[in-house]
Amino acid sequence: MSANSGSLPIRIEQDVVLARQAARQVCVACKLRLIDQTKLVTAASELARNAVIYGGGGTMDWDVVEKGLRKGVRLVFADNGPGIPDVAQALTDGWSSGSGMGLGLSGSRRLVDEFELESAPGQGTRITITKWS
Repeated sequence: MSANSGSLPIRIEQDVVLARQAARQVCVACKLRLIDQTKLVTAASELARNAVIYGGGGTMDWDVVEKGLRKGVRLVFADNGPGIPDVAQALTDGWSSGSGMGLGLSGSRRLVDEFELESAPGQGTRITITKWS
């Protein structure tokens, strides 16, 4: 695994653990503070789990990114699942299309500095998150 960029398939529950580990490693390589590492890894865990449960599997790509003098970690989760019919509703605390608590997407959004969700019915879902140092 390259510390600066890479990709990981997320197909089964064990891959969620690997996604967390990869996210942690790139955070350490980027010298993010421990609290920021924890926030990004928590969001990565939730989004990887969603890719397995709701998207039928997908990928997590990562990159070390720079903005001026700041470095950060960008993670992209993509799947070819059924997509999200109402993105605004899906980002509402307490709403879930499954049996969860409905805090995964909204909680993940609060843990990171940048959050972008692209999805449509029948077109899968792509979520990009970034945490800056």
